Amino acid sequence: MEYVRLGTTGLKVSRICLGMLTFGTPEWRPWVMDEVASRPIVQHAVDLGINFFDTGDTYSGGMSEMLTGKFLKEMFPGSRREEAVVATKVFEPVDVAYMGTRMDSFVRRPNKDGLSRKRIFHAVDASLQRLGVEYIDLYQIHRYDTQSPLEETMEALHDVVKAGKVRYIGASSMWAWQFAKAQQVAKENGWTRFISMQNHYNLAYREEEREMNPLCQDSGVALLPWSPLARGFLAGNRKADGLGETTRAKNDKLAQQYYFRDSDFKVVENLSILAAEKDVSNATLAYAWLLHKGVTAPIIGVSKVAQLDHAIAALNVRLSPEEMQRLEAAYEPHSILGHE
Repeated sequence: MEYVRLGTTGLKVSRICLGMLTFGTPEWRPWVMDEVASRPIVQHAVDLGINFFDTGDTYSGGMSEMLTGKFLKEMFPGSRREEAVVATKVFEPVDVAYMGTRMDSFVRRPNKDGLSRKRIFHAVDASLQRLGVEYIDLYQIHRYDTQSPLEETMEALHDVVKAGKVRYIGASSMWAWQFAKAQQVAKENGWTRFISMQNHYNLAYREEEREMNPLCQDSGVALLPWSPLARGFLAGNRKADGLGETTRAKNDKLAQQYYFRDSDFKVVENLSILAAEKDVSNATLAYAWLLHKGVTAPIIGVSKVAQLDHAIAALNVRLSPEEMQRLEAAYEPHSILGHE
C-alpha cells in the first residue's frame, strides 16, 4: 500500500479509500450489504493496508456509520485507532423513515437537513455516537446549502474543529465558485478551511477537469472522487438495452441517467481494449487513470473481496501519455451531474 498526505496537511492516508456506502442495510437500497456480508470485505481492506474509510450520516439511515465504527473498533484495536482515518458527511436527512425513497422526493423538514449551525452541531454529535469514536478525522459537507448563510456554516464547522470533535473538514460536489467563496470566507475570518474535495469524477464524467480540479490542485486541496467506476458502468458489465446482470445494475436508475449515452459506451469499449492489452481488469485501469490525473485517493465501492484486489492493483499500473489519450479520446462533454 502507498500512503500520501491528504492535501497540504500532515495526515497520511492510503491511496485507496474504502467507501462504506455499500455497507449497512438492504432496506435502504437493495444492493447494500448487511453486517455479516460486509465484515470480510472490510477486513480484507484492512489486511491490504487501507486505512482510509469514507461514510456518511445518511447512508442506510445511519447504519453505515454504526457498522463503520464497529468494524474499525474490531480491526484497529486500542492504540491502532490512530492509524485509521474516518471520514463522514453532513447535509442530507438521516431518519430511517427516509429509507427506500429517492433524494428528490424528500420533503424538506425544519432543521433535519442542511448546514445551519443547529444542524451541524446536532449532526456531528449524532455521528460521533453512531461511529462510537471521540473524534472524526475528516468531516465533510455532503453538498452546498443555498438556504444557510455561508458564514454561519463555515463558523460552525470551525467551532466543531476547535471543540475537538473533528480534526479536518472537507467538501463535496458543488460549483467551483461556491468552493472558492467558502475557502475565502474561512480565510478572511481565520476559520478552518477545507482540505479536501469529494467530487464526481471518473473516466466517463470529466467535467470537473474544467474548473474544480485545477482549483483544488493549485491550492493544495486533496481530490477524493466519488463513483470512480461511474457507479459500476466502467466495469463493462452494463448493456444499453438490458441494463446489466448485477443487482445494482438492475436497480441503479441514477447510473442509467448519468452514463448510458453512445459515447459513454465507447469510452468503456476503449477502456476494455487497453485493459485486455495490459492484462488487468477494467476497474484496475479506470482507477489507475484517476491516480495519473492527480487524484489523492479514489473512494471505491465494493461488494466482493476480489474487487479490492483490482483496486490495489491500480497502484502498480503505469500509463504512457499515448495510453492516457486512448482512454480519453471518446469522451464527449456531459451536462453537470452530481451537484444536486
